[in-house]
Amino acid sequence: MISFLENFIFRHRGLILVFFTVITVILGYSSSKLYIDAGFSKLLPLEHEYMKTYLDHKESFGGGNRIIIALVAKGGDIYTPEFFSTLKSATDEVFFLPGVERSKVKSLFTANVRFVEVTEDGINAGNVIPADFQPTPQGLDQVRQNVLKSGVVGRLVANDFSGAIISAGLLDVDPNTGKKLNYLKVSRDLEEKVRTKFQTENIDVHIIGFAKVIGDMAKGAKRVVIFFGIAFVITGLMVYVYSMSFWRTATVLCSSSIAVVWQLGLLPILGFGIDPMGILVPFLIFAIAVSHAVQMVSATGSELYKGARPQEAARISFRRLLVPCITALITDTIGFFTIYLIPVRIIQEVALTASIGVAVIIVVNGLLLPVLISFPPASEKYRRKLHRRAERLASVWRSLSRCAERKMAVTIILVVVCLTIFGAWKGAGVKIGDLHQGVPEFRPDSRYNLDTAAITDRFSIGVDSISVIAETVAFGCLDYEAMNSIDQFAWHMQNVEGVVSVATLPYIAKRMNSRWHEGNPKWKELPRGRVEIMTATSSVRMNSGMLNKDCSVMPVKMFTSDHTAETINRITSAVKKYIAANPSDKVKFRLATGNVGIMAATNEEVQARQFPILFCVFGAVILFCLIAFRSVRAVLVILLPLGLVSLLAYALMNYLEIGLKVNTLPVVALGVGVGVDYSIYIYGQLRSLIQEGKPLREAYELTLNITGSAVMLTGITLAIAVGTWIFSPLQFQADMGILLTFLFLMNMIGAVIVLPALAFWLLKKEGPENSLKKNPKGVLQ
Repeated sequence: MISFLENFIFRHRGLILVFFTVITVILGYSSSKLYIDAGFSKLLPLEHEYMKTYLDHKESFGGGNRIIIALVAKGGDIYTPEFFSTLKSATDEVFFLPGVERSKVKSLFTANVRFVEVTEDGINAGNVIPADFQPTPQGLDQVRQNVLKSGVVGRLVANDFSGAIISAGLLDVDPNTGKKLNYLKVSRDLEEKVRTKFQTENIDVHIIGFAKVIGDMAKGAKRVVIFFGIAFVITGLMVYVYSMSFWRTATVLCSSSIAVVWQLGLLPILGFGIDPMGILVPFLIFAIAVSHAVQMVSATGSELYKGARPQEAARISFRRLLVPCITALITDTIGFFTIYLIPVRIIQEVALTASIGVAVIIVVNGLLLPVLISFPPASEKYRRKLHRRAERLASVWRSLSRCAERKMAVTIILVVVCLTIFGAWKGAGVKIGDLHQGVPEFRPDSRYNLDTAAITDRFSIGVDSISVIAETVAFGCLDYEAMNSIDQFAWHMQNVEGVVSVATLPYIAKRMNSRWHEGNPKWKELPRGRVEIMTATSSVRMNSGMLNKDCSVMPVKMFTSDHTAETINRITSAVKKYIAANPSDKVKFRLATGNVGIMAATNEEVQARQFPILFCVFGAVILFCLIAFRSVRAVLVILLPLGLVSLLAYALMNYLEIGLKVNTLPVVALGVGVGVDYSIYIYGQLRSLIQEGKPLREAYELTLNITGSAVMLTGITLAIAVGTWIFSPLQFQADMGILLTFLFLMNMIGAVIVLPALAFWLLKKEGPENSLKKNPKGVLQ
């Protein structure tokens, strides 16, 4: 098969060039149609039990996809004509924004915000801001009294009366177009039609919510083009320094860029867009393509050094690298595809996008690259450059080859054991989920996180909420036992650390019962009769979010102080313990809805899937290394450095307080899939030299001379390139940059230093004579 492919490729070089040119033009045009595809539902782990609760009751109580606009008076309170005029105009603007679910809009000016009081003349109820409101001193004073009666302080009005909130739910589909809601447009509308329009010298505007997160992420993610340009230049310079040839550098950059164009062009054809969370995937594909292309340049240079002609050198290099190249790329593909196991659509799309990219690299590097590398001429001057470089690096390779000697191998293994213990100890402390307040995808000083802090400082609610759904019998809201069970649960949760406030129908009934008895606090308890309960809850409307149509479902809505992993775990654990300790025939409590409920489900999915994903990645590496090298010892030599680096990556995450979540779990998995490339290339070359009868140290020194430069160049180049991400305005891109830089460098060091030390102990008894006796085909056992 290898001979057939070799002959086919090099006999039809012109045909291959024409084929790739035509396909690249077509896919380049297709890539121009690529679009940003963001959606709230893509973040949901739909198979999780919490999300089944969410979907069952989404229609009645809405989802976690909402926006909050807070208008804050500078240096005063809200009771001024200017503030109320601005609040009314802003409410109207939000009400008519495309994609807003108008029945879920809440503000002091909406009809679903009411007050109820009991007077000597009976029940007095109405909108907090009456229809005939005028911003006169008398009108403002009346609104002040209505606000206090309505119980919206802390929810729609700041605790210190310095601001007011406009809350709105978003639809999944834009009713004006019938298409999926464009969150980028919603974000732009919020900035242009709300913040810019209503922010004045006396009023600040703060906006939070999923749509705003997506908009700000997309805005920051566009800078990845700058990072790609910087990485392209850095890669070009490093490859030129290594290859000492403009044409060979152009070959590497050209083939790698074509792989990216093909990947981006295939996405629209297959019906995919690209999510802001996955916008770095094309860069990873470019990096992987460069990594493998440099190996071809290195192998070709080695043959040119020996005096071979360019086409002959390309043929020999193709023959030598085909098996390790395909093995490495297949493990890359498996590394990407295993993250598909996380049942979150956005992660699955990243997995598919990346897998398509690696499949493209197999085609481009397997067919086009050998052809391109066979064209650049090799003059005597160029051969002399190769000889001079070999002489300069000879002492370096001689020193590194000592890693394959007993004394150095013992030292390295002892260091590896210590690092393994350290990595296991520190890595065990990695937390699942977010570890800091605000949105972790953004920098702490980003506008979004500053808006979040401003809202949570003034209000008892924010965008962070989790609802436990209480299911009971039809008209259960008139049943004392059912209502009392919900009230007891709500009281228990109110006292859990991290819960800021709790809103339930029973609490409203208790408050109204007290009002019916002249405000006497002794009567702030649930009435026991059906008629009395009906009277106490009669002011609660169906669209309040406190009950469904037949009053058989009532949410217990909890507003949380933040959405850190510690807070979420504490709250969900408290709910589960309470349910287990207080079984009820009348009420069934189900976790969870709200954005914190979604985060809780996602965190639990990540926790459940992290080890299966890593087992699949390592299992794939083991399987394909066994197929390629047919040796358990070879697998151990390749796998053990990889396992050490993975443990150290977890330790680094713990040290830098980077939580394990949907953003970072793929990086750890990808680090394994991509990092194994270095070891496969070095071991593949080392094996062939041992089979030729060379002692281990000499074989390793020659291996370094042939492929060591390429491995080190690739590791350093890619580390520098992804290191530019650290300066991204998006925190999750910076975190990915740190982790990938670490993984690229450490896997390179593991392949160059740890692998030969392991080879000394695991392969030293396998001399070439014994190996060939055991295996006539010449494959090292």
